[in-house]
Amino acid sequence: MTEEKLSLVQEWDKTFPESENVNHRKVTFRNRYGITLAADLYEPKNIQGKLPAIAVCGPFGAVKEQCSGLYAQTMAEKGFLTIAFDPSFTGESGGYPRYVASPDINTEDFQAAVDFLSVLDTVDAEKIGVIGICGWGGMALNAAALDTRIKATVASTMYDMSRVNANGYFDSEDNEDIRYEKKKMMNSQRIADYKNGKYARGGGVVDPLPEDAPFFVKDYYDYYKTERGYHTRSLNSNDGWNITSSLSFMNMPILQYSDEIRSAVLLIHGEKAHSCYFSKDAYKKLKGDNKELMLIPNAVHTDLYDRTDVIPFDRIADFFNNNF
Repeated sequence: MTEEKLSLVQEWDKTFPESENVNHRKVTFRNRYGITLAADLYEPKNIQGKLPAIAVCGPFGAVKEQCSGLYAQTMAEKGFLTIAFDPSFTGESGGYPRYVASPDINTEDFQAAVDFLSVLDTVDAEKIGVIGICGWGGMALNAAALDTRIKATVASTMYDMSRVNANGYFDSEDNEDIRYEKKKMMNSQRIADYKNGKYARGGGVVDPLPEDAPFFVKDYYDYYKTERGYHTRSLNSNDGWNITSSLSFMNMPILQYSDEIRSAVLLIHGEKAHSCYFSKDAYKKLKGDNKELMLIPNAVHTDLYDRTDVIPFDRIADFFNNNF
């Protein structure tokens, strides 16, 4: 199969400082849809033997140069070989049209990451886990429900993107008539896109920020639109996704078989995060004695993006080590 040729930035352009304790390099791998994905690989210096490995992705609309890279680099400091990857159609990864999201393809992206890690000489293929952040927390659980090679999963400040697209924030639009109007609007947009020869984008962080914006909107703005987390390739820092991507999420709910996940799962959420109900509800569905919900006191949603004094990295490392 022919692999897409990607143009990868080699200089350090992350939103977090580079660690002196790990080696870093760019890598690529291909998913089963033929899309070439770009990733940052982090590994401890002075590797001895085969290492446990972790694939990291998220949040929805973010790129690997933001918090997924921070998670990956920090876990590499703790002895894991890690990759933070851009999902299909996003960032430095391939796929066309750009700025598209798909519950199917983006679940496959995690499985493709496991494919890649499984054949590395420096990885113990029996000790592979995944970390999904925000919207990709749901994708990570979806992948864990399918992929028996995933031995442990962490979902940090998880979002169920199917549920939020179908039902709205806080399930405030869980109504057939409201869903019909949303679908009608998006299908009209498909016609406009076809005529225009380009895809309308939406769903990014609102800018300018309204004075009466809800707290969670201000929280996103503070991360994606300011120096704290802004990145030029991040869809949330710019104009968002192809707006009609929401159609597939409305009609293809994820986590249908999450109650059949036999491997270990750790759900982490900020106690004050507006989306905490996603993790709580996902936890209720999980079975077995190797499932845990960890609520971080006084933490809001984006605290678990980049606040190294809040993110329980030691606990995450212990969780993986104990379940590999």
